[in-house]
Formats: sequence, structure tokens, C-alpha cells
Amino acid sequence: MRQATKQRAGRAVSLSTATCAALLLTTAHPSLLDAQAIAITNARIHPIAGPVIPQGTVVIEDGRIAAVGPNVAVPDGARVIDASGKVVTPGFLDNASTLGLVEIGAVPGTNDMSTSDDAITAAFTVVDAINPLSTLIPVTRVEGITRAVVQPRNGSSLIAGTGALIDLGGDRVTAMLHANPTAMYAVLGESGAGRAGGSRGAAVLRLREALEDARDYASNRTAYAESRRRDYAPSRLDLEALVPVVEGEVPLAVGVHRASDILATLRLAQDFGLRLILMGVAEGWTVADDIAGAGVPVVLAPMQNIPRFERLANSHENAARLDQAGVNVAFATFDAHNSRNLKQLAGNAVAYGMPHDAALRAVTVNGARIWGIDDRYGTIEVGRDADVVVWSGDPFELSTTVENVFIRGREMSKETRQRELLERYRSLPTRP
Repeated sequence: MRQATKQRAGRAVSLSTATCAALLLTTAHPSLLDAQAIAITNARIHPIAGPVIPQGTVVIEDGRIAAVGPNVAVPDGARVIDASGKVVTPGFLDNASTLGLVEIGAVPGTNDMSTSDDAITAAFTVVDAINPLSTLIPVTRVEGITRAVVQPRNGSSLIAGTGALIDLGGDRVTAMLHANPTAMYAVLGESGAGRAGGSRGAAVLRLREALEDARDYASNRTAYAESRRRDYAPSRLDLEALVPVVEGEVPLAVGVHRASDILATLRLAQDFGLRLILMGVAEGWTVADDIAGAGVPVVLAPMQNIPRFERLANSHENAARLDQAGVNVAFATFDAHNSRNLKQLAGNAVAYGMPHDAALRAVTVNGARIWGIDDRYGTIEVGRDADVVVWSGDPFELSTTVENVFIRGREMSKETRQRELLERYRSLPTRP
């Protein structure tokens, strides 16, 4: 009897061990959970790379788009999602956010957006501070946003540091990272003036000095190391970070709003031969032809219209007018908690004159082109990463909900902290 008990116990231990091993294996390799091909059928597909497919099929295999079109055969054994009456688009991209850097705005210990250490502001990078387990990421993901550019915020310096582009489907930053650095971030205009003694001219001068020093440092590293070069305004770490900018390898993203500040920034970029990205540009529509002529893309929040002294020409039609002028426009929330509202911002841009397909590009492929990942993301084409969202209807309608979210072929859970709290407190115990 004891022997039989031992055998049963041994079998139980073996079963438990095997189960744990399987769980560990699937946890360590999430792709094993989604190895099965997926076919999304009967959907209205917005591939972005071409015309809308009124009723078509998207096939996902091994994390990529394997087929898309109106007459696509469903692979044997594939999981089929019937999307009749529904809309399929690429996953959306928030082109400027602080996701993973901020958890609770009023608690300093949960904020990693910036540094006030003037010795390393340009060298500051967000990558080592991103929290992939932030509760804000699932909340954003269930609204159809699959990727985000995480950017630093300026502390006391004109130059904030470098950002990174991540997807929202992993639990390790290294696995989520798609572009690093995206750009070197800086501010001019009113914000820059406040960091440079009060004048916009002083802010431009400070930024010019930093760029000139970086260019000189790049040509005289040995002399600098041997103390045979003049002192530079930035620290060595900042100079190293700025060298790729002045050499055209990394873009300079500058936050500006007033039309005159935008034009001054365009001149600065031309003088140094920089790859420029304009951020914010509330008055951009007033100088849209200049921006388009310079071939400079813009990242903006389309719902800005409250005037301030440097934004007197603020308009909800800003995005539409810039797009009409031929500017590459990408949308952003510049936020963490409200990154989930990106589709609402895009919908309002449509309401104020931007074509629907242009607004879709502004939350997908336009940003992918700016950040250099359009060869693998931003459209539903064969070979692209399978960042795919199934919507109940038009994604820009407030009443539309997300049915399914896939990031690189893996379906994302709909569970969020908010949903868990709802279920927890849906039924409260009766008071005595």
C-alpha cells in the first residue's frame, strides 16, 4: 500500500513538473502560444499601402502578414476570425508619448521623463528608464495603439536627450525596442527662451553653440582628449551624443509653436545640414509652404486650438492645412495617461477637414517613415510585422470599440487594471 501511494505521489509530482515546465516554456516564449496561423476574414481592410478592400482577408503567420486581399485562401488549420461588418487597420502609432516613463504624475518617484543634470542632458536616454510593466500600457493597447515613441521631457536644458520607439506587446524593453535613438529632442520658442535667460534669440544661440561644439569635437577627439582643444559648452558625454546629430545620422526634433520660431528652426537646420523634425507647430499652417519646401516632417496633437501668446494662430484645421500643403504629418498625444485617446484626436482632425485616409496615415505609416521603420510597420502588406487591429466600425468614431489587437502576430489580452477593478467591485458585499 505504501508503495502504491509512493507511485501515485511520484506520478503527481511528474505531472506537476511537466505542467510547470510547459507554463515556463510558454511564458519565456510567448510566440509559441500564437504559432497557429490566423485568418481575419470578411473585413473592410485599410491596408494604407493601397485602396480600401471592401471585403477581404488578412492572413498572419509567424508574426508577419502572410497574405492580404479580396480572394485570399485561408490556410489549413488556421484560426479564423470572422470580421463581417468590421474594419481592419494597422496598429496605431503614438508619435510622441511618455508611456513607460510616467506612472503617477504627482509622485516624483514614478517620473523618469527628464534630468536636471546639465552635464548629461543630451546624453540622457529614455531606454533605461522605460517600465514595460506600466499599468498605462495595457490601457493604451486596448484602444488599438500598438507602438509608441517614448520621448524625454526637457528639464533645465534646451536639449532633453534621445527617445526610443517601442511596441506595446512585451515585458522586456529589449524585446519591445524598434528604433533607438529616434531623435535628439530640444526646445526653442517660449519654452527655450525660459531656459536660456528669457530671449528666443539666446535659446537659438545656445543651441547653435552646442551643435558647433559637437561638430568641432567630432573632428578633434584626440586633441580634446589630450587637452589641446578649447573648452566646450557641453560635457564630453553630451558631445558624444550630439555627434550623430551634426553628422546627419540622428534627427533633431525641436519643439516650437510660433511661426517665426518655426522659420528660425528651419534656418538653423539648413545651416548645419540637420535632419529636422518639428514638434508641436501650433502655428504651422501659417508657414506650411516653408515647411513643405524644406521637406521637414511634423509631429503634432491635432486638437490644439486654445491660443497663447506664442500660439495666437492655433487652429483645429492645422493638421488639414499642413497635409494639404504636402507636409508629412504624424499625430501624437505628448502624454502617457491619455495616449489611449489618439484615435479620438485623429477623428477630430477629420472633422476639421483632414481626409480620412490622410488621418489614418498620420497614425500609421507617416510616423513609420519619420522614424525609419516603414520597411516593416505602418501598412498591411505581405512581409510587414503583423500589427493589426480589428475594429467594430470606423476607428475614428467614438462609439467604435476594439475587437482584437495583434502585435507582431500575437493577440493581446484585453485585461487592464481598470477592467480588473471593475470586476472586483462590480458586486459589493451587503452592508450589515
